[in-house]
Amino acid sequence: MKSCQNIQLVNTDNLIDAPSLSKLKWRCRRGLLENDLFIERFFKRHEASLTIRQSVALLNLMDLSDNDLLDLHLGRKSLLEIEAQGHPNLDDDAAYEVLEMLRNK
Repeated sequence: MKSCQNIQLVNTDNLIDAPSLSKLKWRCRRGLLENDLFIERFFKRHEASLTIRQSVALLNLMDLSDNDLLDLHLGRKSLLEIEAQGHPNLDDDAAYEVLEMLRNK
């Protein structure tokens, strides 16, 4: 029987650490100013309380095109519609949570 001694389970509700947050901010830079404004406001409000689970969901959202991301911000498309276009990993609780955090005014 193999030992599980080297396996570390990460609690995804732990806060993201500073180096990971810095990398996440860099990864979230966008080509459309409108998206950058949403994301900048998101980090001003939530960076101190951002969890690992939320950061993974945010990275999944950052894999979208600028236009799809803007459509999500503005509510012109839903996560289900975007996922149906071939973008996996969007129809989960964390993605909905982060999208609401992005939209929150």
